[in-house]
Amino acid sequence: MSAEHDAPEASGTPGAPERPEEITVRDPVSAPDAEGRPRRATRRFPLFTRDTARPEGGGRAAPSDAPAPARQWPILAVLLTVGIGLLVTAVDQFRLGTLLIGVALVAGALMRWLVRNVGMLAVRSRFTDIVTYGGLGLGIVVLALMVQPEPKLRIPFLADLLHFTISG
Repeated sequence: MSAEHDAPEASGTPGAPERPEEITVRDPVSAPDAEGRPRRATRRFPLFTRDTARPEGGGRAAPSDAPAPARQWPILAVLLTVGIGLLVTAVDQFRLGTLLIGVALVAGALMRWLVRNVGMLAVRSRFTDIVTYGGLGLGIVVLALMVQPEPKLRIPFLADLLHFTISG
């Protein structure tokens, strides 16, 4: 880091205000330190994390003058659907309730992919959110379709695998 004083003296009078130093930086820099001087950039991660970055879609999903629930409609839609799915499961409709939960997570993945600002639905990077919501949602949907009795989805090698592990 090198700094040069390119500014000439302000004026020869003793009470004249001083001009701030102009800093010329020739090395790559990152954020300034506590005194306002630029720091040399480094590729190493800091020892202590001082701040976290906002997720890509972490902005509001509606304008700031809208009421709070309207600003967070994506996460509220997913949570409401999951809540309905849990309620349906509690009243002894297991397959339908778990299907609702899985579909809610898949819908969250689709919203994360298609909608630019999804509010609090954005937790991590867009890719990670889509893979997490979509993977969990599809897994829950597949398991809900395979639930006994009368499964709607049959995967032939799973029965053979189960019999092989138990009898083997």
